[in-house]
Amino acid sequence: MITIGLTGSIGMGKSTVAAMFADQGVPVFDADAAVHRLQGPGGALIPAIEAAFPGTTGPDGVDRARLGAAVFGNDAAMQRLEAIVHPAVGAERAAFLEANAVAPLVVFDIPLLFETGGEQRVDKIVVVSAAHDVQRDRVLARPGQSPDRFAAILARQTPDSEKRARADFVIATDVPIEETRSAVDAVIACLLRSRGE
Repeated sequence: MITIGLTGSIGMGKSTVAAMFADQGVPVFDADAAVHRLQGPGGALIPAIEAAFPGTTGPDGVDRARLGAAVFGNDAAMQRLEAIVHPAVGAERAAFLEANAVAPLVVFDIPLLFETGGEQRVDKIVVVSAAHDVQRDRVLARPGQSPDRFAAILARQTPDSEKRARADFVIATDVPIEETRSAVDAVIACLLRSRGE
C-alpha cells in the first residue's frame, strides 16, 4: 500500500480533489470529517472538551463558534484541545487503515499535514494549490470569514510556497476542473505504476 498525504492551505480546493480521488476508487480518510463525528451529537470527545472548555458543548455536540472563541489566538488553549483531539483521530486513522488493508493506494486528507508532522507518516505528499487571489476570494465567500480571520488562519499554516516545495505532486485548482481531474488521474496512474500495476 502507498499512503498519500493530501494537503493544502485553506480555500485551495482540497475537498474537491479528495472527492476526485474517491471517485476513482481510492479510499480517502478525511481528518476533518473524523473530528466532526467525534465532536458531533453524542461524539466520543464531548465530555473531555466540555471538561477542558466549559460551556462549549451542548445537545448538538461542540458549539464550534464558542470553542473557536475559546481557543482562537490562544496557543495554550489550542494545544490543550489538540491533546484531546489528535489521539482520537489517530485511532480513527488506524481503523481506516485496517479496513482498507488490501487497497493499493489510500489518501489521508489532512489540512495541517506539515504543521502536525504528519508528512513523516505517509509515503507521498500531494499539495493542492491555487493562486493567492483565487484562494482569498474562495475563503472570503464563506460565511463568517473576514480578511482578518483569513490572515490569522494563514499565519498558523505553512506557506503555500513551502508546501509546494515539499510535495511529491502539486495539483492546481485555479484551472478548469477537468485539468484538475486529469492531474489527479495522472498521480494515481504514476503511483500504481510505481507498484508495478
